[in-house]
Amino acid sequence: MTMASLFVSMGIYFFKYCGFLTGGTAGIALMLQQIMPLSFGQLFFVVNLPFYYLAWTRMGKRFTFNTFTSVTIVSFCTDNLHYVFSLESINRYFAAVAGGLLIGMGILIMFRHVSSLGGLGVLSKYMQDRFGISAGKFQMSVDVCIVALGFFIVPLDLLLLSIVGAVSMNIVVAFGHKPGRYHIG
Repeated sequence: MTMASLFVSMGIYFFKYCGFLTGGTAGIALMLQQIMPLSFGQLFFVVNLPFYYLAWTRMGKRFTFNTFTSVTIVSFCTDNLHYVFSLESINRYFAAVAGGLLIGMGILIMFRHVSSLGGLGVLSKYMQDRFGISAGKFQMSVDVCIVALGFFIVPLDLLLLSIVGAVSMNIVVAFGHKPGRYHIG
């Protein structure tokens, strides 16, 4: 889970450096960071808090503990990576693709180890179990809304590169994740 969290942290660090957005609770935290005086890590940690009860009651203790651990590591690492290395410059196209790939790989590893980035993934699973709404369609709808709100916060070129990053992340997850391979419990 530590390796997965480091992959995600690096990808988010690239996104944050370039001003990109993404979906999920990470996207909410990146967006709020642009308008609030708190760091990404602080916002990401806080935004995920309401979802732990749902995770505990719907997905079990192990999943909840692992997710809490992953979210905590990502929050801490993303805020402190600048102590380990600094980016003087990075090509925005590379950052969008590589950042998305890193986040996607981290998510796959988390799935394999009964963990997640929390938040909207937990809510998506709950919506599917409780109301029969496809978790993937629900997640995609919420992610589209989050990124669409970015239209009012970031310039169009950053929004388009944010979409490139989200697509590269989702390609990794779509091709790497096999339903039924990972069991939560």
